Amino acid sequence: MSKAVIFDLDGIVVDTVPIHFKAWQKMFKEYGQEFSFEDYKKKVDGIPRIDGAKAILTDINDEEIALASQKKQDYFREELDSGEIPIYETTLELIQKLKKENFPLAVISSSKNCTYILKKINLFNVMDTVVDGNRNLKGKPNPEIFLTAAKEIGVPPSDCLVFEDALLGVQAAIAAGMSCVGVDRYDDPKRLKEADLVISDLDKISISQIREF
Repeated sequence: MSKAVIFDLDGIVVDTVPIHFKAWQKMFKEYGQEFSFEDYKKKVDGIPRIDGAKAILTDINDEEIALASQKKQDYFREELDSGEIPIYETTLELIQKLKKENFPLAVISSSKNCTYILKKINLFNVMDTVVDGNRNLKGKPNPEIFLTAAKEIGVPPSDCLVFEDALLGVQAAIAAGMSCVGVDRYDDPKRLKEADLVISDLDKISISQIREF
């Protein structure tokens, strides 16, 4: 039975995927690399920025990778600072319902921008813990980020339910021994078939269903 809920940030709480993709594409273009949305989904979605850069820029050294990674970060922050961050209203509604039911809640992200984003959308103080890329944890599909969140909210991994939209995130949640609901944002539910349940949005699940995991 699920007693706590862990939300991935990008693609679950906020719709930053288009912003990330634009920043990645702009950076990779400087290195002469074509970068499609399929590349984004398969090679960089949901993993630490350094790993994403390495996945595409396979022929440059670590120093150059670090520089490319920082360029992507700079482009991403420019986009964040220039406008509103799109939020999934259905996620906000579910968070409010879970808070009323006294579920411990966590947000995780491999991004170092996580805390900045949560503060900007007034959700940082709503969460019981936030585990982000500033912790220097192992990247997904390694389960360390989820296990850290479970430890900080004081709930065994087997009693945690994760909401994820990325395949590597689903795999990491499963590796952590947690239940996982895959949220299919790309009209491709088979992509997340390893999850316990795949839904198209968070308004498709009830509190009673969450308790049953």
